[in-house]
Amino acid sequence: MAPQEEMHTVRSFDSELDRLGQTIGRMGGLAESQLASALQALSQRDLDLASQVVTGDEAVDSVEDNINEQVVRLLALRQPMGEDLRVIMSSLKIASALERVADHAASTAHRVEILNKSAPIPAVKTVGRLGALVLSLLKEALDSYLHRDCDRALKVWQRDQEVDDLYSSLFRELLTYMMEDPRHITPCTHLMFIAKNLERVGDHATNLAEVTWFVVKGSQLKSGRPKSDDTYAIGTGSPEADA
Repeated sequence: MAPQEEMHTVRSFDSELDRLGQTIGRMGGLAESQLASALQALSQRDLDLASQVVTGDEAVDSVEDNINEQVVRLLALRQPMGEDLRVIMSSLKIASALERVADHAASTAHRVEILNKSAPIPAVKTVGRLGALVLSLLKEALDSYLHRDCDRALKVWQRDQEVDDLYSSLFRELLTYMMEDPRHITPCTHLMFIAKNLERVGDHATNLAEVTWFVVKGSQLKSGRPKSDDTYAIGTGSPEADA
Protein backbone atom coordinates (compact mmCIF):
# COMPACT_ATOMS: atom_id res chain seq x y z
CA MET A 1 0.00 0.00 0.00
CA ALA A 2 1.36 3.41 -1.00
CA PRO A 3 2.13 5.85 1.86
CA GLN A 4 -0.58 8.27 0.71
CA GLU A 5 -3.16 5.50 0.49
CA GLU A 6 -2.11 4.16 3.87
CA MET A 7 -2.44 7.63 5.42
CA HIS A 8 -5.91 7.96 3.93
CA THR A 9 -6.89 4.58 5.37
CA VAL A 10 -5.65 5.56 8.84
CA ARG A 11 -7.51 8.87 8.72
CA SER A 12 -10.66 7.09 7.57
CA PHE A 13 -10.38 4.59 10.42
CA ASP A 14 -9.83 7.36 12.96
CA SER A 15 -12.88 9.14 11.58
CA GLU A 16 -15.00 6.02 12.05
CA LEU A 17 -13.74 5.60 15.62
CA ASP A 18 -14.60 9.23 16.33
CA ARG A 19 -18.06 8.69 14.91
CA LEU A 20 -18.52 5.66 17.17
CA GLY A 21 -17.46 7.72 20.19
CA GLN A 22 -19.87 10.50 19.24
CA THR A 23 -22.72 8.01 18.92
CA ILE A 24 -21.94 6.62 22.37
CA GLY A 25 -21.90 10.17 23.70
CA ARG A 26 -25.31 10.81 22.14
CA MET A 27 -26.74 7.61 23.62
CA GLY A 28 -25.29 8.50 27.00
CA GLY A 29 -26.90 11.92 26.83
CA LEU A 30 -30.26 10.36 26.01
CA ALA A 31 -30.00 7.87 28.86
CA GLU A 32 -29.06 10.63 31.31
CA SER A 33 -31.96 12.77 30.11
CA GLN A 34 -34.39 9.86 30.44
CA LEU A 35 -33.30 9.17 34.01
CA ALA A 36 -33.35 12.85 35.01
CA SER A 37 -36.85 13.26 33.56
CA ALA A 38 -38.12 10.13 35.29
CA LEU A 39 -36.85 11.43 38.63
CA GLN A 40 -38.44 14.81 37.98
CA ALA A 41 -41.74 13.17 37.05
CA LEU A 42 -41.61 11.18 40.28
CA SER A 43 -40.87 14.13 42.55
CA GLN A 44 -43.39 16.45 40.85
CA ARG A 45 -46.02 13.75 40.23
CA ASP A 46 -45.97 14.79 36.58
CA LEU A 47 -47.83 12.24 34.46
CA ASP A 48 -47.16 14.01 31.14
CA LEU A 49 -43.42 13.96 31.73
CA ALA A 50 -43.57 10.33 32.82
CA SER A 51 -45.35 9.48 29.59
CA GLN A 52 -42.63 11.24 27.58
CA VAL A 53 -39.98 9.13 29.31
CA VAL A 54 -41.80 5.91 28.43
CA THR A 55 -42.15 6.99 24.80
CA GLY A 56 -38.55 8.18 24.62
CA ASP A 57 -37.18 4.73 25.39
CA GLU A 58 -37.47 3.83 21.69
CA ALA A 59 -34.99 6.55 20.74
CA VAL A 60 -32.37 5.02 23.05
CA ASP A 61 -32.95 1.59 21.54
CA SER A 62 -32.50 3.03 18.05
CA VAL A 63 -29.12 4.54 18.93
CA GLU A 64 -28.01 1.22 20.44
CA ASP A 65 -28.83 -0.47 17.12
CA ASN A 66 -26.74 2.17 15.36
CA ILE A 67 -23.77 1.47 17.64
CA ASN A 68 -24.05 -2.27 17.04
CA GLU A 69 -24.04 -1.69 13.28
CA GLN A 70 -20.95 0.52 13.50
CA VAL A 71 -19.12 -2.06 15.61
CA VAL A 72 -19.89 -4.86 13.16
CA ARG A 73 -18.67 -2.73 10.25
CA LEU A 74 -15.43 -1.78 12.02
CA LEU A 75 -14.67 -5.36 12.97
CA ALA A 76 -15.40 -6.67 9.49
CA LEU A 77 -13.54 -4.06 7.48
CA ARG A 78 -10.75 -2.76 9.71
CA GLN A 79 -9.49 -5.78 11.67
CA PRO A 80 -8.49 -3.56 14.64
CA MET A 81 -5.87 -4.49 17.23
CA GLY A 82 -4.71 -3.31 20.65
CA GLU A 83 -6.49 -0.33 22.16
CA ASP A 84 -8.57 0.19 19.00
CA LEU A 85 -9.98 -3.31 19.39
CA ARG A 86 -10.70 -2.69 23.10
CA VAL A 87 -12.48 0.55 22.24
CA ILE A 88 -14.65 -1.10 19.61
CA MET A 89 -15.56 -4.15 21.69
CA SER A 90 -16.21 -2.08 24.81
CA SER A 91 -18.72 -0.04 22.81
CA LEU A 92 -21.06 -3.02 22.80
CA LYS A 93 -20.90 -3.30 26.58
CA ILE A 94 -21.41 0.42 27.07
CA ALA A 95 -24.37 0.52 24.70
CA SER A 96 -25.96 -2.40 26.52
CA ALA A 97 -25.46 -0.70 29.90
CA LEU A 98 -26.95 2.56 28.67
CA GLU A 99 -29.93 0.70 27.21
CA ARG A 100 -30.53 -0.85 30.64
CA VAL A 101 -30.28 2.59 32.29
CA ALA A 102 -32.98 3.87 29.94
CA ASP A 103 -35.11 0.81 30.72
CA HIS A 104 -34.80 1.53 34.45
CA ALA A 105 -35.83 5.13 33.78
CA ALA A 106 -38.88 3.97 31.82
CA SER A 107 -39.79 1.51 34.59
CA THR A 108 -39.62 4.35 37.12
CA ALA A 109 -41.81 6.53 34.91
CA HIS A 110 -44.36 3.71 34.57
CA ARG A 111 -44.87 3.72 38.34
CA VAL A 112 -45.57 7.46 38.62
CA GLU A 113 -49.23 7.02 37.67
CA ILE A 114 -49.70 4.32 40.32
CA LEU A 115 -47.96 6.38 42.99
CA ASN A 116 -50.08 9.41 42.16
CA LYS A 117 -53.17 7.47 43.27
CA SER A 118 -51.87 7.51 46.84
CA ALA A 119 -50.91 10.32 49.20
CA PRO A 120 -47.26 11.39 48.88
CA ILE A 121 -44.80 9.36 50.96
CA PRO A 122 -42.00 11.39 52.64
CA ALA A 123 -39.51 8.70 51.54
CA VAL A 124 -39.87 10.01 47.96
CA LYS A 125 -37.32 12.65 48.95
CA THR A 126 -34.82 9.95 49.88
CA VAL A 127 -35.51 8.24 46.56
CA GLY A 128 -34.73 11.56 44.91
CA ARG A 129 -31.41 11.75 46.77
CA LEU A 130 -30.52 8.26 45.59
CA GLY A 131 -31.50 9.21 42.06
CA ALA A 132 -29.39 12.36 42.12
CA LEU A 133 -26.40 10.36 43.35
CA VAL A 134 -26.59 7.67 40.66
CA LEU A 135 -27.28 10.28 37.96
CA SER A 136 -24.13 12.17 38.93
CA LEU A 137 -22.10 8.94 38.92
CA LEU A 138 -23.50 8.01 35.51
CA LYS A 139 -22.46 11.39 34.09
CA GLU A 140 -18.98 11.06 35.59
CA ALA A 141 -18.60 7.52 34.27
CA LEU A 142 -19.58 8.56 30.75
CA ASP A 143 -17.29 11.59 30.81
CA SER A 144 -14.41 9.47 32.08
CA TYR A 145 -14.90 7.06 29.17
CA LEU A 146 -15.27 9.71 26.49
CA HIS A 147 -12.13 11.51 27.74
CA ARG A 148 -10.25 8.28 28.59
CA ASP A 149 -9.78 9.62 32.14
CA CYS A 150 -8.82 6.75 34.44
CA ASP A 151 -8.63 8.95 37.54
CA ARG A 152 -12.27 9.98 37.19
CA ALA A 153 -13.24 6.41 36.40
CA LEU A 154 -11.55 5.20 39.57
CA LYS A 155 -13.41 7.76 41.68
CA VAL A 156 -16.74 6.56 40.26
CA TRP A 157 -15.78 2.96 40.96
CA GLN A 158 -14.86 3.80 44.55
CA ARG A 159 -18.16 5.61 45.21
CA ASP A 160 -20.31 2.56 44.54
CA GLN A 161 -20.33 2.02 48.31
CA GLU A 162 -22.25 5.31 48.74
CA VAL A 163 -25.02 4.02 46.50
CA ASP A 164 -25.26 0.75 48.41
CA ASP A 165 -25.37 2.50 51.78
CA LEU A 166 -28.07 4.96 50.74
CA TYR A 167 -30.11 2.21 49.09
CA SER A 168 -29.99 0.04 52.21
CA SER A 169 -31.01 3.00 54.37
CA LEU A 170 -33.90 3.81 52.03
CA PHE A 171 -35.05 0.19 52.03
CA ARG A 172 -35.34 0.21 55.81
CA GLU A 173 -37.10 3.58 55.78
CA LEU A 174 -39.73 2.21 53.41
CA LEU A 175 -40.22 -0.88 55.58
CA THR A 176 -40.85 1.38 58.56
CA TYR A 177 -43.57 3.29 56.71
CA MET A 178 -45.21 0.01 55.66
CA MET A 179 -45.27 -1.30 59.22
CA GLU A 180 -46.67 1.94 60.60
CA ASP A 181 -49.64 2.11 58.23
CA PRO A 182 -50.98 -0.66 55.92
CA ARG A 183 -52.14 2.04 53.49
CA HIS A 184 -48.48 2.71 52.76
CA ILE A 185 -47.78 -0.82 51.61
CA THR A 186 -48.70 -0.35 47.94
CA PRO A 187 -46.91 2.97 47.30
CA CYS A 188 -43.88 1.90 49.34
CA THR A 189 -43.64 -1.35 47.40
CA HIS A 190 -43.47 0.62 44.15
CA LEU A 191 -40.89 2.94 45.65
CA MET A 192 -38.83 -0.13 46.57
CA PHE A 193 -38.84 -1.23 42.95
CA ILE A 194 -37.82 2.28 41.88
CA ALA A 195 -35.02 2.27 44.46
CA LYS A 196 -33.80 -1.06 43.09
CA ASN A 197 -33.84 0.38 39.57
CA LEU A 198 -31.69 3.26 40.77
CA GLU A 199 -29.30 0.97 42.60
CA ARG A 200 -28.85 -0.96 39.37
CA VAL A 201 -28.10 2.29 37.51
CA GLY A 202 -25.35 2.84 40.05
CA ASP A 203 -23.97 -0.59 39.21
CA HIS A 204 -24.03 0.24 35.50
CA ALA A 205 -22.12 3.47 36.18
CA THR A 206 -19.50 1.47 38.06
CA ASN A 207 -19.29 -1.02 35.20
CA LEU A 208 -18.71 1.85 32.77
CA ALA A 209 -15.83 3.02 34.96
CA GLU A 210 -14.35 -0.48 34.81
CA VAL A 211 -14.65 -0.45 31.02
CA THR A 212 -12.80 2.86 30.85
CA TRP A 213 -9.97 1.43 32.93
CA PHE A 214 -9.76 -1.65 30.70
CA VAL A 215 -9.75 0.37 27.47
CA VAL A 216 -6.94 2.65 28.63
CA LYS A 217 -4.86 0.27 30.75
CA GLY A 218 -5.54 -3.01 29.00
CA SER A 219 -6.22 -4.72 32.35
CA GLN A 220 -9.15 -5.23 34.68
CA LEU A 221 -9.61 -2.69 37.46
CA LYS A 222 -10.61 -5.38 39.91
CA SER A 223 -12.70 -8.52 40.01
CA GLY A 224 -15.32 -9.37 42.59
CA ARG A 225 -16.21 -5.81 43.57
CA PRO A 226 -17.55 -5.98 47.18
CA LYS A 227 -21.20 -5.12 47.73
CA SER A 228 -22.54 -4.06 51.10
CA ASP A 229 -26.23 -4.17 50.14
CA ASP A 230 -27.88 -6.88 52.22
CA THR A 231 -31.48 -6.24 51.25
CA TYR A 232 -31.69 -9.25 48.92
CA ALA A 233 -31.99 -11.42 52.01
CA ILE A 234 -35.08 -9.49 53.06
CA GLY A 235 -36.93 -10.02 49.83
CA THR A 236 -36.51 -7.54 46.97
CA GLY A 237 -35.52 -10.29 44.59
CA SER A 238 -32.56 -10.59 42.26
CA PRO A 239 -30.17 -7.78 41.29
CA GLU A 240 -32.16 -7.43 38.07
CA ALA A 241 -35.40 -6.71 39.90
CA ASP A 242 -37.90 -4.76 37.82
CA ALA A 243 -35.66 -5.02 34.76
